[in-house]
Amino acid sequence: MKIRIFVLTVCLAAMFWDPAHAEEEWQERKGNHFIVYYKNAPLDFIKSVEEMAEYYYEEITRNMGFTRYKGWTWDERAKIYIYDNAEDFQQVGEYAMWAEGVVSSRQRVIRSFPAAHGFFDSTLPHEMGHIIFREFVGFKAKIPIWFEEGVAMYQEKARRWGANEVVHQAIRDEKFMSLKDMTALELSGRMNTEQIQLFYAESASIVNYLIDELGRQRFINLCRKLQGGDPFEWVFPSVYVRFKDLDALNKTWVEYLRTEK
Repeated sequence: MKIRIFVLTVCLAAMFWDPAHAEEEWQERKGNHFIVYYKNAPLDFIKSVEEMAEYYYEEITRNMGFTRYKGWTWDERAKIYIYDNAEDFQQVGEYAMWAEGVVSSRQRVIRSFPAAHGFFDSTLPHEMGHIIFREFVGFKAKIPIWFEEGVAMYQEKARRWGANEVVHQAIRDEKFMSLKDMTALELSGRMNTEQIQLFYAESASIVNYLIDELGRQRFINLCRKLQGGDPFEWVFPSVYVRFKDLDALNKTWVEYLRTEK
């Protein structure tokens, strides 16, 4: 069975960044909610970045059922930096070589490059998903990385294509990672491509399961309760009362995958 390749993106802080120096080198295109910075990227591409960012600004919030408490206008506009190529992008900070987009959710800053695989269908909505999700749950929310990455993956147009297939194969090959294992995992540039692909596939699969199979409203309630800053492991069973812990969720999720046709 062919395993689909996932677009791999990562949520990172804005490291090694000097706005004062950088702004001297960048051209900019301002929209209602975004400022797109670029150097030599084609103007048609930059216009499309602005247009699609505005589309996802509304679509992701509506898709997730999140309430936006603060608009992104004027000085609050999000910033999207489009580097000329992967080499320029990698020079910005110590990013994993498999990263094709990075985001600083607190500063509302996204960085990528035109040749990033699936830029408009995957990279852009994924990174915007990080920002909008954190805007809703807040920055004191204690959330396992698989949950946040799964929410970001849910925003991709191909989010449901291939995720369960990859997880099915991992179960057959006895390479499946439990939710407990994923919660303890720390993403790093030292992980190989197979491990990263599996982590993202499982993250997408479990969040798809929570939303599409167990109900969007319950998922929204979970995100709302996470705003208080209590650990995810405490909050989850208070919303999903049929599961006493993540092990119980893991068991039911795997059973669902085994019976899925």
